[in-house]
Amino acid sequence: MTRSTSTTRKAASALTAAALTAITLAGCGSGDDPGSGAPAGSAADLDAALAEGGELTYWTWTPSGQAQADAFMEEYPNVTVTVVNAGTATEEYTKLQNAIKAGSGAPDVAQIEYYALQQFVLSESLLDVSGYGFGDLEEEYTASTWSAVTSGDAIWGLPQDSGPMVLLYNKEIFDQFGLEVPATWDDYVAAAEKLHAADPSKYITNDAGDPGFAQPLIWQAGGRPYQTDGTAVTVDLQDEGTKRWADTWNRMLEPGLLADVPTWSDDWWKALSDGTVATIVTGAWMPGILEGSVPDGAGKWRVAPLPSYDGSATTAENGGSAQAVIKQTENPELAAAFLRWLNSSEESVDVFLDNGGFPSTTAHLSSPEFLEETPEYFGGQKINEVLVDASENVATGWQYLPFQVYANSVFPDTVGTAYTGKSDLNAGLQAWQEQIVSYGSSQGFSVNK
Repeated sequence: MTRSTSTTRKAASALTAAALTAITLAGCGSGDDPGSGAPAGSAADLDAALAEGGELTYWTWTPSGQAQADAFMEEYPNVTVTVVNAGTATEEYTKLQNAIKAGSGAPDVAQIEYYALQQFVLSESLLDVSGYGFGDLEEEYTASTWSAVTSGDAIWGLPQDSGPMVLLYNKEIFDQFGLEVPATWDDYVAAAEKLHAADPSKYITNDAGDPGFAQPLIWQAGGRPYQTDGTAVTVDLQDEGTKRWADTWNRMLEPGLLADVPTWSDDWWKALSDGTVATIVTGAWMPGILEGSVPDGAGKWRVAPLPSYDGSATTAENGGSAQAVIKQTENPELAAAFLRWLNSSEESVDVFLDNGGFPSTTAHLSSPEFLEETPEYFGGQKINEVLVDASENVATGWQYLPFQVYANSVFPDTVGTAYTGKSDLNAGLQAWQEQIVSYGSSQGFSVNK
């Protein structure tokens, strides 16, 4: 989630690969069941830990992190929580793995995206909190987010948010150029062509090559390129759904209909402010970020269902994070108690919502107060109705690789070349697959293609 050039992307890829290799090696080198080490305890032990108090360190990049910690400390004054922004996503994961490998310096609780969670599970870096009665919390979360933090009887964290994909569009630009809100990807491509032909300085969206963007769209297209069963992994980045996405996206990439602007860069925020980029294909967590980051867009933006291939409501998940207790913690009961409060208490989730977060808790998603919100920034639209409907239409069956963090790190050097050359994405996907297969095999996985 940072601006990068080809050079910095390559440097980041090398750093990430080197730092995260240890994760996979640790997982493959152990014959133990990662879920077999749940501590013996109960919810009462967590209550006792809160009463006794102590100090915790919490790594997060969520905007609400400090406010949530402050609310927690007000309720439990015997506990001190130090909040650290160790960087976003991969930047944090690299620092976290380095601390884990060194045996010191890791936080007690850390934010980890769903796609990366399994990689830390494999290295036995996370505490299985099922022994503290966390299984009783299952009904509080959406099925997709709960499944993302569990494997068998093990519970590796609690969901914070989810990212069902939607379309944010600039209504002012759509009205100016006579564009209809697209129901299908064919409609979307047609809108891209019409907009850019009318004003070559404007684009339907941006895409400079991002695995966190491409993979959810492959998911929505019906692609299931990764299948994992223990250490047996199958990779097919030319299955029917993956090719469906690539062939559709090629229709915009190759003729230059996509703005070559990295998401989260300064140029991207400017493009959203001045109307250069007319839509954002994104997760449900984005509206709050857009409102806080693009004040010039007030009243202009709206939220719509993600276009699909047949006009149905089918969507996928883009992003979303859990919080997990790091096994290195010296106070597992207190860390688990903080985690329980952080992602299941009404007080904490309310703070998260006040900061623009999109919850994973079913009670909040079905709340009339939440559904009836009409933010002025989005023209008084009941945007949460659209977002919640998307959360109920996420396609099932998607799996990430058990070494997905590494795989994502080499995306720029493989699929990324298609973006640079405005060439066929399928060729880039095949090159990516070769690197994924080679790496997985070298780390002890049985990888088929």
